[in-house]
Amino acid sequence: MALDGAFLRHLKREIEETATGARVDRIYQPSRDEILFLLRSRAGVFRLLLSARANSARIHFTRYAPENPKEPPMLCMLLRKKLSGARLAGIRQPELERLLFLDFDAVNELGDQVRLTVAVEVMGRYSNIILIDGDGNIVDALKRVDAGMTSGRLVLPGLKYRLPPPQEKLCLLSSGREEILERLRAIPGDKALPKSLLSTLQGVSPVVCRELAFLTGRGRELTLRGMEQEQWDRLSFFLGQTADTVRDVSGSAWIAYAADGKPIDFSFLRIGQYGSAAIVKQEESFSALLDDFYEERDRIARMRARSQDLLRVLTNASDRLSRKINAQRAELAQCSKRDFLRMCGDLINANLYRLERGQTCAVLENFYEPEQPTVSIALDPTLSPAQNAQKYYKEYRKQRTAEEILSVQIQRAEQELLYLDTVFEELSRAVNEKDLNEIREELSQEGYLRVQRKSKRRAAVQGPMQFESSDGFLILVGRNNCQNDLLTLHHAGKNDVWFHTKNIPGSHVVLFAQGREVTQTAIAEAALLAASYSRGRDSSNVAVDYTLVRHVSKPQGAKPGMVIYVKNKTVYAEPDRETAEKMKVK
Repeated sequence: MALDGAFLRHLKREIEETATGARVDRIYQPSRDEILFLLRSRAGVFRLLLSARANSARIHFTRYAPENPKEPPMLCMLLRKKLSGARLAGIRQPELERLLFLDFDAVNELGDQVRLTVAVEVMGRYSNIILIDGDGNIVDALKRVDAGMTSGRLVLPGLKYRLPPPQEKLCLLSSGREEILERLRAIPGDKALPKSLLSTLQGVSPVVCRELAFLTGRGRELTLRGMEQEQWDRLSFFLGQTADTVRDVSGSAWIAYAADGKPIDFSFLRIGQYGSAAIVKQEESFSALLDDFYEERDRIARMRARSQDLLRVLTNASDRLSRKINAQRAELAQCSKRDFLRMCGDLINANLYRLERGQTCAVLENFYEPEQPTVSIALDPTLSPAQNAQKYYKEYRKQRTAEEILSVQIQRAEQELLYLDTVFEELSRAVNEKDLNEIREELSQEGYLRVQRKSKRRAAVQGPMQFESSDGFLILVGRNNCQNDLLTLHHAGKNDVWFHTKNIPGSHVVLFAQGREVTQTAIAEAALLAASYSRGRDSSNVAVDYTLVRHVSKPQGAKPGMVIYVKNKTVYAEPDRETAEKMKVK
């Protein structure tokens, strides 16, 4: 879903009414494609998020505070230098272009009052955030565009800022209904009405075009050549209604959710095209709508970008182990013929009196297998019969030893592969930089990463996540393998209850009895947490094993988080992150 120019017009008014005159207190750059302005006014403090990420470009107020890198990027430092203390003077939008200009009144190094502008271009993969001086020159941009990247519009420091190339479309603000209908009728062929509207109108997204077609056809799919006069009249009416909504900025923030609760579309118009296949909800503001729509997606994108080094290490280690296991299994398969080698040695020894040096083959009676009375055995003509027998015995002992060693090595490699799988799972659940740092520390201790020079200032260590059951039992959930070990083997008492998903990587969960008899309600809720913080969190039914902590142990030399347990029971739980969040102890 792309944010269109008409929706951006509503956002423009929302930002104007809230933040015009506000002072820039701080500027952050949480990720490569995002800038966050902390604006302060008499009305309060506001976080204005500017995003140029390809699949979620936008501008709006956010209630979330993204985690920031320890060292700010160069553009962030430049914006702080130029705009710290500046006041937001106004916001401009050319017609319904997906572009906003934020005008700031700032003071330069000489103490003179200057006008600086931040251009926010919301254009999919071409989205950008550009700082422009009072003369219209580009100071710098989030994404520089040079001649090697395009032959058209360049975005480089020192060049004049130019608007993106205009599209040959009609704007609802300046074009009448008859002009729009005439353009539609002139389209060649018999195209679908939504696609025709999208190619004709400026600044409206596919969901708006589909909604206009839905209202026009009363739910029926329409094509240009199949429309009757009554339907053209209806289209004219709804075009005028939409134009009035955009011109007066009188729309509301509507968001459509799928049956599984995931947001699928949003608009400034009420969305009716999905019928009973979606739940449509009105948000209190356009910014709150975008927060709900994009927050989880952006969090995943930020963590993915920050965890690339860990993902690369884990992927390489897993691939190396998989290749090693396959090679060792192939070698182990060759050892399956060792008993035949011993049999050959025995048969040669039993027939030494019949064999002579120089023979290349011997056909001997096979007293080991009555169903195969004779067997043909290859001989080395340069060796005596006794030496040939010893050669077969030597090869037999070699393969027997290899089988013993390979079986142990394969088992260890498979255990290591299981361990790496648990770290992959930790990484998928990491929500902040502290989680990533603890995973890095774990991998460093296990030898997968180079040990970093320890800072004099010791990083704060997060404890396990704390939850409380509806009947008052404390439940702790480990964030990573090292925490799982500490929680299960050191913090938990022998009579506490330990939970883990069956045959699926996940967190260790401990239900603390605290001298009370554990209830079935607490067990069910602890199992829900174990399912929610595991790889099965997107499943509908997850098997969870539980037992007393006294029955859980760690094998000698096992990797962090790897334990064995006995006397367990199994319960089935449905993961539910909303319920888990409600149980969380703040």
